[in-house]
Amino acid sequence: MRQVAVATPAVYSVAMRARPAKGTAPPAGSLPARTRLGRTSRAGRADRSVPPAPVAMLRPWRLDDAASLQTAFTVSGDLAAQVGAIELSTVARCESFITENLAPATVSRQNFAISLDGVAVGNVGVGSMEHRHGTGWVYYWVSAEARGQGLATLALASIADWAFTEQGLHRLELGHRTNNPASCRVATTAGFAAEGIERQKLKYGTERFDVETHARLRTDPRPPVRLLSTVTF
Repeated sequence: MRQVAVATPAVYSVAMRARPAKGTAPPAGSLPARTRLGRTSRAGRADRSVPPAPVAMLRPWRLDDAASLQTAFTVSGDLAAQVGAIELSTVARCESFITENLAPATVSRQNFAISLDGVAVGNVGVGSMEHRHGTGWVYYWVSAEARGQGLATLALASIADWAFTEQGLHRLELGHRTNNPASCRVATTAGFAAEGIERQKLKYGTERFDVETHARLRTDPRPPVRLLSTVTF
């Protein structure tokens, strides 16, 4: 694997950390406990009351991420729609999904684990890469236990920069259900402008949903978002 050089600092510290639901024990594969010292006070003494911020990055999926993927699937009820009819309630099934879908990189598709202190808490990828016209389709998800920290926005902006600089793509597209304003905020903050509504494009169960399409061009202004360190295959 190699690390892509970006114009911003190599790592990004997220200001908050994910917490398990109140009154429950952290599930297997959840975010690791803190063992490092906190911030240093002005007097030079370590402030143990303030834990250090977690470090986020993008990296390839590994087989040992299976337990984290199982946790994400278990605690995030909306992820079933992201992976289709695939059932990820066991580590064995998660290992197969990583091996067959998330880990392989092809000329038209590549996924990255959104890693927080080494734990995979989400996925961001570019699929349908068409190099003649320089286009691609971007998708992302973050586990429920790691939401609210801006990880999806950071990951989306970072994968866009990777696609433009490393893959030579010119136009990236994505879509979200019109009843998902959180995903819309992620897209617009990462520099993806809304372009229109595709009526009843998606079907979940018996219900159909309109989809808003967003796109970002390589020539568009960069959003004011610090990029995550991106480790490639």
